[in-house]
Amino acid sequence: MQEPFDLLIRRATLFDGTGAARRIADVAVRGGRIAEISADPLPADCASRVIEADGLWLTPGFIDIHTHYDAELLLAPGLHESVRHGVTTCLVGSCSISMIYCDAEDASDIFTRVESIPREFVLPALQKIKTWNDAAGYIAHLKSLPLGPNIASYMGHSDLRTAVMGLARAVDPKARPTEAEMQTMERHLNEGIDQGLLGLSGMTNPWDKVDGDRYRSAALPSVYAQWREYRRLHRLLRKRGAILQSAPNLNNPVNALFYLFTSAGLAMRRSLKTTLITLMDVKAKPGLDRIVSAGTGFFNRCLDADFRWQALPQPFQVYADGIDFIIFEEFPAGEAALHLKRDFDRNKLFADPVYRARFKAEYRRKWGGRVWHRDFGDAHVIGCPDPALVGKTIKQIADARGEHEVNTFLDLIIEYGRSLRWSTLIANHDPARVAANLNKDCAIIGFSDAGAHLRNMAFYNFGICLLQLAAQDVPIMTPEKAVWRLTGEIADWYGIDAGKIVPGARADMVLIDPDALEKADVGRYAEARFEALGGLLRVVNRHDGVVKAVIINGNIAFENDLPADGLGSAPVFGRFLPRSWPTER
Repeated sequence: MQEPFDLLIRRATLFDGTGAARRIADVAVRGGRIAEISADPLPADCASRVIEADGLWLTPGFIDIHTHYDAELLLAPGLHESVRHGVTTCLVGSCSISMIYCDAEDASDIFTRVESIPREFVLPALQKIKTWNDAAGYIAHLKSLPLGPNIASYMGHSDLRTAVMGLARAVDPKARPTEAEMQTMERHLNEGIDQGLLGLSGMTNPWDKVDGDRYRSAALPSVYAQWREYRRLHRLLRKRGAILQSAPNLNNPVNALFYLFTSAGLAMRRSLKTTLITLMDVKAKPGLDRIVSAGTGFFNRCLDADFRWQALPQPFQVYADGIDFIIFEEFPAGEAALHLKRDFDRNKLFADPVYRARFKAEYRRKWGGRVWHRDFGDAHVIGCPDPALVGKTIKQIADARGEHEVNTFLDLIIEYGRSLRWSTLIANHDPARVAANLNKDCAIIGFSDAGAHLRNMAFYNFGICLLQLAAQDVPIMTPEKAVWRLTGEIADWYGIDAGKIVPGARADMVLIDPDALEKADVGRYAEARFEALGGLLRVVNRHDGVVKAVIINGNIAFENDLPADGLGSAPVFGRFLPRSWPTER
């Protein structure tokens, strides 16, 4: 007699993640794998647990290609906010920041300010937990955690560089790694690839800053590397068939061309899989996304590149408490304010007429590297001790006072500090441009930044947002293509065991109510307390009723908008996913 299935999902509308047409099927799970897919109904008594899914969509679990969950994994490994929206696999170690090689303080300092996570929680956690200093030890720790989603990881170049050179030299613009240090970095990278890491993540944008007191406001260590250092590491990645993830220098957009040429095979070498952030229609740079996608398409088609821009399927709406947001790192006056820790020192700076004149000049400057549109007429107050200000733009408040908007903004911060909460839309404001970018072959769907900027943004539900765009009256693509872009396409490009519902595949799946999906307000603002960070209120996504169940490793992790009892405490859900490496040549 056949052993019973652990789980049976009956009469679901199946999207298998390959791009194939949807079909009605029963899907049976045994031992964490897809055991059978049947067009004919299977008997309910053949499984320990049955979910009746008539009228529901069944898709592979979504893959979040860009997160900064490195710290949250140590504190709350269930990663509830992603799992509740159908994410069953997360990639960590992005943007040169991993927690593999550095000691606790260095790892904290290159992470917390960049990703806007309170250092007072991250540093003690690292000091208590971090006992490893290599890839094998880090992966062993991941395997010991009661993970919610599956985890795959990059090795961060800032982490690697700091561990080998020391943080002082790693952020010294004049310091260069010795030959022995370069060989050590190459050895560590090789070992990490052997252990199953995805590859290397880097950073060339100088806006991301180091935290702490020792080297505060230095750029991330990866930024200080010269291209000859990058080329050596990239050569190793190319040889091993590994992946490069990074961010271009936004002060010098030509820098992106180096990444395109790095990816290109040029008919004489293996192409290097390269992914950069991000393909968006940015208000500050109208039309740049068209130029970027056209150029990337040429490199991919004609120069044998394998290059993907990460793309987000929703408006890039952001929030700030006072001046606490990374967009102010774009220009020196903002950086000077964020360098200061104490409100007293910041307020003294804000009141200085010379500082205000400098801020205004940089605020007006429209050329050069920037992501923020620098328009306080497009910055709405959403929270303030003075309720009369809520709903108004900073400029409207300034006009009523007969002042310059910068003076008003700084006055409001002096008066209300972080209690002045405001919001603006930075990118993806034109639905037509969003649709065009999401359909580009050079795009790969992702860039949620989950686990970072907890008070500033929330894109945990990016998968649901794309499916809604594919299910609307005038869809931007078919639902089959949308599911493939969120699952199978990503899994194949990254070489991980995820993203498909086929016999023998991992049983990581999502059940979705298409009627609720069509009606959901996916952009609604919501907050939730994060107890692992002292009850911090973080921005989240909430549209209950859309995701009916999330299955990870064959076990139900979320059902009817509630987490399973063991999510984040029982080791029955997520796994560390090593990358499958192609044959070297």
